Amino acid sequence: MAGNGSIEKRGSNSWRLVYSMKFNQHGKRIKKQKTVKAKNKTEARRMLAEFIAEIEAGEYVDPSQIKFSDFVEEWKGKHAKKHLSPKTLENYMYPLNNFILPSLGYFRLEDIKPIHIIDYLDSLEQDGVRKDGKPGGLASSSILYHYRILKDIFSRAHEWKIIKYNPVASVKRPKVDQVKTEVYTDEEVRELFIKLQDEPIHQRIMITLAITTGLRRGELLGLQWEDIDLENRTIEVNHSLQHIKGEGYHLKKPKTSSSERTVVMNSFVVEEMKKYSHQKKKERLQAAELWDGGKHNFVFSTWNGKPYYPTVPGTWWRRFIKRTGFKYIRFHDLRHTAAALLINQGVHAKVISERLGHADIKTTMNVYGHYMRQADEEAADKLDTLFKAR
Repeated sequence: MAGNGSIEKRGSNSWRLVYSMKFNQHGKRIKKQKTVKAKNKTEARRMLAEFIAEIEAGEYVDPSQIKFSDFVEEWKGKHAKKHLSPKTLENYMYPLNNFILPSLGYFRLEDIKPIHIIDYLDSLEQDGVRKDGKPGGLASSSILYHYRILKDIFSRAHEWKIIKYNPVASVKRPKVDQVKTEVYTDEEVRELFIKLQDEPIHQRIMITLAITTGLRRGELLGLQWEDIDLENRTIEVNHSLQHIKGEGYHLKKPKTSSSERTVVMNSFVVEEMKKYSHQKKKERLQAAELWDGGKHNFVFSTWNGKPYYPTVPGTWWRRFIKRTGFKYIRFHDLRHTAAALLINQGVHAKVISERLGHADIKTTMNVYGHYMRQADEEAADKLDTLFKAR
């Protein structure tokens, strides 16, 4: 067996494995080749033996024959499951299964060129491509997400020497249209808080915290009473709650160090939280042996301590809007409202950035720059009235 194989040094720690097989119909010897990383000749010979065994067992797949759909399975097992969070991988699978694989899966991996990636991304803008039946194409932010998934997959294929170059690297990153976020005005927030007084306390508290602290949905659901210091009026944002299909609930650290932060509550919220804390303690006593929260004591939970499913806050919010006829914005836009309220009060962008848990003040400026410009114009107008008075 060893007589049929050979190794060739290609560079620093790089070796080419060659396995000479039978002759083809034209009298030319068939060869299988593979370039590997090995620290010395001994290791390269060991890898050659494994390479030959793989070929003779019929388990070796020539990289030039690998279909994109087959490589995606390799990518999932060798990279995605090890280096992506379970939730990120779950989010990746919807575009892969519903858009990317049906369009590109049948291609041989090495046959996919930049033009195929460009054509695919362009197709996502076409009317009728959406799976929810709504008119129009995908949002620009969704198209960018597809681009990122493709870039990750092809980067691994290039890194593992399966393809000579990454076709996505030659494709310009899709531009995301900056959509102005919808928020409530100061007056609308006052009206909202009046309407919330008739709502169940747990729903009222969640919406109040979203508007006054700017916490994300997962951060709200991941809050535990040990994170709340009513004496010092602080909330420690240490976790975010996720639900992974087939695995259940996960408490994970925020994705960036800046997302782990301390947020100060105003006095009104502290008084509301004291009432809510008292009610939750009563619920736990009443649940007795039926308590199912385990070691966790979630701020927002079912009567027996289990955390809420991630879609629950949005469902509450839509029902509240429908029932009251109040102006609709998305639940996530309550976080944007929190930022807009601070901007209107003249709070510095750096403070807003830290309060919202942004990794960089540039993120705050990019997302809320138009509100800051509006506040700046209003400030200038106030100066104008001063000079007119003179």
